[in-house]
Amino acid sequence: MIFGRRQFIQTGLAGSLLLSCSGWLNAAGQRRLSDGEREMLGAVVNAMLEGVLPQPSVQRRQLVALTVDGVATAVAGLSVASQKEIGELFGLLVIAPGRMLIAGVGKPWREASVADVGEFLQSWRVSRLSLLQGAYGALHDLTFGAWYGRPDSWEAIAYPGPPRGYF
Repeated sequence: MIFGRRQFIQTGLAGSLLLSCSGWLNAAGQRRLSDGEREMLGAVVNAMLEGVLPQPSVQRRQLVALTVDGVATAVAGLSVASQKEIGELFGLLVIAPGRMLIAGVGKPWREASVADVGEFLQSWRVSRLSLLQGAYGALHDLTFGAWYGRPDSWEAIAYPGPPRGYF
C-alpha cells in the first residue's frame, strides 16, 4: 500500500494522538494491571499458549488468569523505565483505536477469537518494523516467562525444577 503525503501526515497525527493517550493513561512507576490490560493479556495468553492450554473450560480460564498474574508480577519487577514502555504498549492495545489500527483486531479483546489474536501476533512477529517485532518479543517473553515460571507447567517439558540442596 502506497501512502500519499496527506495520508502519511494523517497517520502520523493519529499515531501521535494514540501515544499521547497511552502515556496519559499509564503513569510511570509500579502499578497494578487495569481490567482492560488483564483482558487484553488474557487474549494474548490464550493465543500464544494455544495447543498447550486445555480446550476452553474453567481450567483454561484459571490457567490464563494465573499466567496474566505472572505477567503482572514480571512487569512489577522491571525497572521504572521498562514498566513505562510496557505500560505504553498495553495502553495502546487496550484503547479501541489502538487495538484496531495497530493490532488490526476489530472486536473487543474478550470477543476476539484465538485466530484473530494469533493473526495480529504473527503480523507483529514478521513485521518489517522493528518496533512491532520488539513489541511482539515483549509480549512473547512476558507470556512464556509467566507460563514456565509456574512449577505446575514444568512437567510438560520434563524440567525437574531448580537444583536443591546446593545453597
